[in-house]
Amino acid sequence: MSLRTTPETFDILLVEDNPGDARLAQEALKEGRMASRLKVVVDGVEAMTYLRREGPFTDAPRPDLVLLDLNLPRKDGRQVLAEMKADAELRRIPVVVLTTSQAEQDILRSYDLHANCYITKPVDLDRFISVVRSIEEYWCSVVTLPPR
Repeated sequence: MSLRTTPETFDILLVEDNPGDARLAQEALKEGRMASRLKVVVDGVEAMTYLRREGPFTDAPRPDLVLLDLNLPRKDGRQVLAEMKADAELRRIPVVVLTTSQAEQDILRSYDLHANCYITKPVDLDRFISVVRSIEEYWCSVVTLPPR
């Protein structure tokens, strides 16, 4: 087992039900300086199916980072986060909560569930793109990640 300081490919799973926010994140990452690959799923059930490599995702790469919205259909982000951190195969994947909620209980609950960080989505378009690029740069080039 060896740690990766600069991954050859950086896989990000975005769990986001808002098509506009997903599209903005895709554009921000496409124009970013890192060579990352983004996969988007639209709800918590699909996120867990992807992470567990089940059904249509049996050949999916293990993500290096999960960007997780909290307010999702079928299974919300809090449930996804709790399941990930309770699963020995998934708990080391860093999770950035990226959500519109500024509620103190959401922030506290996310950290209680071992989120790696909590970011409130900026309303401003340029700021949103800047935040997504900053997340990518930090997790892709600054952090030492565990092996996949």
